[in-house]
Amino acid sequence: PGTNGGLPTNYTLTYYKEGENIIYECPDYNTSGPNSCYFNKKYTSIWTLYVIRVNATNNMGSNASDPRLVDVAYIVEPNPPQNITLEIKRPENRKPYLWIKWFPPALVDITSGWLILQYEVRLRPENAAEWEVHFSGQQKYFKILSLYPGQKYFVQVRCKPDHGFWSKWSPETSIDIPSDFKMSDTTVWIFVAILFAVLCLIMVWAVA
Repeated sequence: PGTNGGLPTNYTLTYYKEGENIIYECPDYNTSGPNSCYFNKKYTSIWTLYVIRVNATNNMGSNASDPRLVDVAYIVEPNPPQNITLEIKRPENRKPYLWIKWFPPALVDITSGWLILQYEVRLRPENAAEWEVHFSGQQKYFKILSLYPGQKYFVQVRCKPDHGFWSKWSPETSIDIPSDFKMSDTTVWIFVAILFAVLCLIMVWAVA
C-alpha cells in the first residue's frame, strides 16, 4: 500500500468475488507464515474471479493497494501424481518395454471435466545425472522402449492443469531392467552405422 512512515502498521487482506458486493477478510494469516494469507479449499472456487487488496492502517491513517485480480484456475499447483507403478511388459513377437502407470492427485477433481491434467514422465539410469523427459498429454500411462539392459532406472511423474503450474515431481520409483531386455531398432542401427564407419576408416588407412 505504500510507506508506513516508520510507525507500527497493521496489514490486512480483503477480497470480494466478481459480481458480488460482500467483502471478506483473509481467512488464515498463520498457515503460510508472516505477511501472507492462506486460502484452503473451503474459501476458493474454480473459475471464480477474486479481487484482492492489501490494506495498511497506522496512526497516519489507512491506505490500500491496487486491486489484484486472481482466477484460481490459473494459479493452481496440484500435488504430484500418486501410486506410480513400473512393470516390464513382454508382448509375444514384439519388443519388451517399460510400462509406467500412475493416478492423478487424490484432491484433484478431474471427473467433472472442469480441470484437465497433463503429465510429464522423466527417467534416468542409476549412474546418470541427466533426466530423459517425455510428455504424456492427458494419458495416465506411458511406455519406454529404448532402455539399457541390466541397469536400474529411476522414474518420476508430474502434472499440471491446462491453466496453472506444474506440480512437484513425484517421489522416485525404481526398477531393475533385465539383462535380456532388447534395445530398440534405432539403437541397433546406430551401432551398425558406427561399426560401418570404423570399417571404412580402417580400409582407407590400409589403402593409404
